[in-house]
Amino acid sequence: MAECEVCGNDYRMAFEVRAAGQVHVFDSFECAVQRMAPVCENCGCKIMGHGLETEEGHFFCCGHCARTQGHAELVDHA
Repeated sequence: MAECEVCGNDYRMAFEVRAAGQVHVFDSFECAVQRMAPVCENCGCKIMGHGLETEEGHFFCCGHCARTQGHAELVDHA
């Protein structure tokens, strides 16, 4: 069994996520999101979908939040 790095649960169905050269172990997608998902720089929510990112690496959950922070070039529709 493997121990979840977020909640510490020792679970037989834990899984690994490999990202940026590191290996993370989680017992649920909820824990994986808590550790891995970027956070919107305007409202603070976890970004579980595509989200929006500026060229400088700032993350936002939607176009509204991006515009609120002065990034009018970011929109969340084509």
